[in-house]
Amino acid sequence: MKAAVFHGPKQPLKIEEVPTPKPGPGQLLIKTAACGVCHTDMHYIDHGVPTFKKPPLILGHEPSGTVAALGAGVSGFALDDRILLPAVLTCGTCPACRTGRENICANMVMFGNNIDGAYAEYVVAPAKDTFHLPEEVPLQEGSIIADAISTPFHAIKNRAQVRPGDTVVVLGCGGVGINLVQVAAAVGGSVIAVDISPEKLAWAKKLGADVVINPKEDENWPKTVKKLTGGGADVAIEAIGNPQTIETAFKSLRVGGRLVVLGYTHKDITINAGKIMYHEMEIIGSLGCRPVDYPKLIELCRMGKIKLKELVTAKFPLEGINDAFDLLRKGEGLRSIIVFD
Repeated sequence: MKAAVFHGPKQPLKIEEVPTPKPGPGQLLIKTAACGVCHTDMHYIDHGVPTFKKPPLILGHEPSGTVAALGAGVSGFALDDRILLPAVLTCGTCPACRTGRENICANMVMFGNNIDGAYAEYVVAPAKDTFHLPEEVPLQEGSIIADAISTPFHAIKNRAQVRPGDTVVVLGCGGVGINLVQVAAAVGGSVIAVDISPEKLAWAKKLGADVVINPKEDENWPKTVKKLTGGGADVAIEAIGNPQTIETAFKSLRVGGRLVVLGYTHKDITINAGKIMYHEMEIIGSLGCRPVDYPKLIELCRMGKIKLKELVTAKFPLEGINDAFDLLRKGEGLRSIIVFD
């Protein structure tokens, strides 16, 4: 089969012929329909963030496809079933998994990090972690549910605990942040979207933001948020991964507000501890999505409550994968996907 192989940082991915994997007991062989192009992959390629499995490695953790073969003992699936794979596989037995927090599994396995991913014509996955995709969900565009939508869904529903009427500041409206906007709006939040890209702010407005703010035009935007909301937002979610924007997002909150850190950075942040204590502020991390939430999320997509096709702004064949990453580096569009025949 053909695959885009990662050989190390600062190198383009190489299209190579590699052995087609075979499903073992309890596994499925999936014929890839599409796989999303994510900033996480770019961290490995551009920034030297190490992968758990040393290169060569096939990246890609946002796949949809159809069942091509079933391993021994698999039930509940048939050939050609339309499916979605989550970005992360869980063990089900560690303390986190046993207490319903599988997304922070102690033994988590990530496609394109711990094991070969889905920038390939075929990928193997445990049947227990595989989800059916209904016919109403477009197969190629449905791939972005795996991470670009599931991660914001968990952040909004489980970590930010957004309730109808809450004011939610979303800082960063890229491929993940734009879905924070639409999920927060879908659950009844009043969304203030913050980004320096007029194009992304226009998309945020289309997908449910009530107010959009460009920090290039309003440097003291947290003060603006406090004026608009009569004291500050209930929730602020940072989806960039920049210490400065995390700290600034905190300043937009009301007394007793909640900051959710979704963007990744390895750097330290500085926030006044006295204010956290005296104002009973909350600072919460958010990672991935629990398996139990995927069926509900897929149903929201089936109902059209969460948009998919509108979010995929570019499609590339496997041979064009490096062009897809160039587009991501430019910050253009919302989400690109790699598509297979």
